[in-house]
Amino acid sequence: MAYKKVETYDEDVTKGLMEGYRESLQLLGEDPDREGLLKTPERVAKAMQYLTQGYQMDAKAILESAKFNEKVSEMIIVKDIELYSMCEHHMLPFFGKAHIAYIPNGYITGLSKLARVVDVYSRRLQVQERLTEQILTAIKESLNPIGVAVVIEAKHLCMMMRGVQKQNSVTTTSAFWGEFEKAETRSEFTKLITSKLS
Repeated sequence: MAYKKVETYDEDVTKGLMEGYRESLQLLGEDPDREGLLKTPERVAKAMQYLTQGYQMDAKAILESAKFNEKVSEMIIVKDIELYSMCEHHMLPFFGKAHIAYIPNGYITGLSKLARVVDVYSRRLQVQERLTEQILTAIKESLNPIGVAVVIEAKHLCMMMRGVQKQNSVTTTSAFWGEFEKAETRSEFTKLITSKLS
């Protein structure tokens, strides 16, 4: 039996993107009719739809789909959440990890939902600074917690492959709200995301 991969894409969007990528290949001096490039415009068109699928997702709906009433008042942290995004300035990838914490105020959400929120906003054309704030805002507005903290560490290919070409640079952004605006709480969060618990 032959292998068949089934994926769903918007046909009009795919067609429009394919035409653009085919023209781009020609403008770059390539032959889009060359064997190795025949299916490239279609592949890239589908890849871009996948990489920007966050535009069709609702972070608040995801968080509220697993919202539970719990009398928990301690810090909840999910750290080292992998993220992959696209820099909106050069449309080159940046990738790294997010660390999220919140202090509940009567409601908690499924832990996997926090990782999904990262995907919602990272699967868009982005800047890391805005991505950090969007994740915080979604949690704050959906769960009404006592505090939220988000830290993202990422490497940007627009800095590594072009421009300054700095291979080992890591960009860190942070956003704190509520209880995490207090130095003591923020310090506890920072300590926990940097420690190796055994």
